[in-house]
Amino acid sequence: MQPDAHDHSHEHAHAEGGCRHAHDHAGQAEAGLARAEAVCRERGLRLTPIRRKTLEALYADHRPVGAYDLADRISPPGGRRLAPISIYRALDFLVEQGFVHRLSSRNAFIACPHGHGADEAVAFLICEVCGGVDEDASPAMP
Repeated sequence: MQPDAHDHSHEHAHAEGGCRHAHDHAGQAEAGLARAEAVCRERGLRLTPIRRKTLEALYADHRPVGAYDLADRISPPGGRRLAPISIYRALDFLVEQGFVHRLSSRNAFIACPHGHGADEAVAFLICEVCGGVDEDASPAMP
């Protein structure tokens, strides 16, 4: 019997082909990038190429990603690997602007398409099956 197969009926947390949140996260990339560009424009800030590539790489994965892994992912193929400090600077900017969250427990980062305030409490739900992350934010949370 497969791990998710059993003889009773109820809705499963996993969609065909993997976890549901993996599909949800991938679908948010275009809107999240557009929001980041618009917010930067409104605030008079620049979404530099490295900042944009970092954000794109985070949207490409529904799991938290570390800075060194990001450096590998966005470095030019066959070229020099980007310095991790450059990635950390981009991540600092993206976190400060509310486009990315840092998950301290994983020492990794995840894209945030929601646009909630920096002071708003956020709960992260980490999937035990795939390591993917969903977030829940509410002004009612303490």
